[in-house]
Amino acid sequence: MLRFIVLLLLLANGLYFAWTEGWLRELGAGPAVQTEPQRMTQQLKPEALRILSPEEARRVEALAAAPKAPPPECLEAGLFDNKQSAALRETLEQRLPAGSWTLQASVQPPRWIAYMGKFANADAAAKKKAELKGRGVAFEPLRNAALEPGISLGGYETQAKAEQALKELTQKGVRTAKVVQEKPEQRGDLLRLGAVDEKLRPVVDGINEALGGKALRACGK
Repeated sequence: MLRFIVLLLLLANGLYFAWTEGWLRELGAGPAVQTEPQRMTQQLKPEALRILSPEEARRVEALAAAPKAPPPECLEAGLFDNKQSAALRETLEQRLPAGSWTLQASVQPPRWIAYMGKFANADAAAKKKAELKGRGVAFEPLRNAALEPGISLGGYETQAKAEQALKELTQKGVRTAKVVQEKPEQRGDLLRLGAVDEKLRPVVDGINEALGGKALRACGK
């Protein structure tokens, strides 16, 4: 029995050796051929391969290492009344490429806030902010200087939403807040620059004076 097993092992080793050497390829058995002609058939468009010169290689490395320009961004500013829009339009037509900007009639809804104030002074407002922070009540900067020194506990597009928010704040211990209109509805023209890239940015920076103090911001903000 042992002699039979040894013979089987010798036969198996012999067959494997013959397979690896390709002696059985005529019988349809054998490992994949790895010679150069077969490898060439596996290449994708080998005729497109080209060896770069040292100078070309340095240029490719420099391009790969160079910082990529940020993508174009959409900016807007406004609103502008009729007089402001007329003056701004003249500046835009002179300095910016056609099609890079629009002035569109727009409406900004009124803004209502849950408001605390006015306080006697800025120190009193700061003390109240510290108290609110301790209670976990959020607040935000006021957008109407006429309400300073005061605190906005959140802004809303309708008075009803602001009243509902005030009820929820009352449950957190806020007792002296009230609902006021921070800003009325505004109508005018909105300036939009749809795609400000690195090439256009210096030109856009040059029209800041024509914006009359209205800062450019990301679209939809």
